[in-house]
Amino acid sequence: MSDLKADTKRIRECSRALQRIYHSFTDRANPAEDFSATELGNKLVVDAFDEFASNWKIHRKDLADKIRTLGVITGEAAKSYDAIDAKLAEALRRQDARAKRDGAPK
Repeated sequence: MSDLKADTKRIRECSRALQRIYHSFTDRANPAEDFSATELGNKLVVDAFDEFASNWKIHRKDLADKIRTLGVITGEAAKSYDAIDAKLAEALRRQDARAKRDGAPK
């Protein structure tokens, strides 16, 4: 039998980090938003950022959805590992108590 070990604290940290990344992805499409041509140095630069933002919007939503889904999955995995561990520990405690009560074989 192999030993299964899950660092549920680390899995939860991963889930929270993925949720932060998701929010970063969805909060702002154009990194040059609110900057003028004067601030960026040239109208061509503004146009390039606008074009990038348009293309990025198309792919960003799909990527953000996948990141959010992975964040949810990792959070649920941590909950499941903890629940399984708690149930197994309880079953073993009951078995130990039964064996102690009934007299363990020698």
